[in-house]
Amino acid sequence: MSGGLLVAGTTSDAGKSVVTAGICRWLVRQGVKVAPFKGQNMSLNSFVTREGAEIGRAQAMQAQAARVEPTALMNPVLLKPGSDRSSQVVLMGRPVGELSARGYHGGRQQALLGTVVECLQELRATHDVVICEGAGSPAEINLRRNDIVNMGIARAAGFPVVVVGDIDRGGVFAQFFGTTALLAPEDQALVAGYLVNKFRGDVTLLEPGLDMLHGLTGRRTFGVLPYAHGLGIDEEDGLRVSLRGAVRESVVAPPVGEDVLRVAVCAVPLMSNFTDVDALAAEPGVVVRFVDRPEELADADLVVVPGTRGTVRALAWLRERGLADALVRRAAEGRPVLGVCGGFQALGEHIEDDVESRAGAVEALGLLPVRVRFAPEKTLARPVGEALGEPVEGYEIHHGVADVRGGEPFLDGCRVGSVWGTHWHGSLESDGFRRAFLREVAAAAGRRFVPAPDTSFGALREEQLDRLGDLIEEHADTEALWKLIENGPPGDLPFVPPGAP
Repeated sequence: MSGGLLVAGTTSDAGKSVVTAGICRWLVRQGVKVAPFKGQNMSLNSFVTREGAEIGRAQAMQAQAARVEPTALMNPVLLKPGSDRSSQVVLMGRPVGELSARGYHGGRQQALLGTVVECLQELRATHDVVICEGAGSPAEINLRRNDIVNMGIARAAGFPVVVVGDIDRGGVFAQFFGTTALLAPEDQALVAGYLVNKFRGDVTLLEPGLDMLHGLTGRRTFGVLPYAHGLGIDEEDGLRVSLRGAVRESVVAPPVGEDVLRVAVCAVPLMSNFTDVDALAAEPGVVVRFVDRPEELADADLVVVPGTRGTVRALAWLRERGLADALVRRAAEGRPVLGVCGGFQALGEHIEDDVESRAGAVEALGLLPVRVRFAPEKTLARPVGEALGEPVEGYEIHHGVADVRGGEPFLDGCRVGSVWGTHWHGSLESDGFRRAFLREVAAAAGRRFVPAPDTSFGALREEQLDRLGDLIEEHADTEALWKLIENGPPGDLPFVPPGAP
């Protein structure tokens, strides 16, 4: 078979990513060879595949849920915002230019539909099922003409559509009805029904509303997923730490040592790959928070300056907020600071940027003996190495080329005292290295913190993916979903007026 399904949403962050991952994990448990797919993604949280292609990190997570290796086919178009009005366009894992929103939606997007459909067809040829994730809402009527990720791809593939709504935000019945009623008849014919996400309470109280919704639209609800506390996975954007919630809400993971370790992450503009700190948050006794004021660094045992799509802009922000001075004081006092990718560049001495910001020569914070030159070509790599006596692996996504002129070697970057810098994302997911790093931080901070000897970040992520699969198996009508995937949309779905204007 070569079936499929599109998981759309009433809004952004309605739960499309987690539902797609949950369906992938449910299917692979049934022995189905399944692949995730998102034709177009807008995110600063990205990942590098084995073949060196950049894709949305959510699709890499969904591939893990499906127990397949992520590839560029699963996310052929990735948009990485550089401002409110423009984004870098990454096509098949490689950057191809910078476009304004008007320029992209004005014609370039539609030109990419052929590539998107070809990728989907290739995945369908090599897998039993493809589960597609939409973007935003399928009822964004101003964008429908050039759509390549919602109803445009569903219609091209003939896939049925299930619309997910976040009931925790309220208004979900109006969202379901309005989403359907704003679609053209041809698009409505693919919308098979709905899936309620994040429900709290007694589901029997919801059932009369679901019955009325069925009467109004002729479409059924395929499940009511309960609000799952502490459940987080790699997101597209935002400031929620994926695994932090799971650790904070757990009473079975107290600190191993006598002290906790406090980590402050500078919430720089255009933050990228904020999931780098998830592995820290997964450690018992490590408290992670995002900060934007210098006084919030005072009690931090470790400050992380994360990656960013705008290093020069982030530097200006750090200075405007007084965080730059606080970081310089920390370094002088021997208090730990870690810079990752753009954060590493900001900790250096000098930046020459005629590519990202086009600001030319910019003085950085001077905490590490590093000079950075931005190259037109983007570095995309999956490095493997050793640090602090432990094996490490990560991934690199950057235009900045670092000329390291001193310090101790550290993951292709350097270390000076208690200041570390590296271009490697994801290094803290290597369990042995993370523990060794935290021991160094605790010693420098004077904390009696002891890393847990058996925390496995990979195992924790698998547990969360299994929980997503459990949500689908236990709270969705999997038999009905399977019929949709296998047979396509029902042929008797009524039109809901008024339809697209």
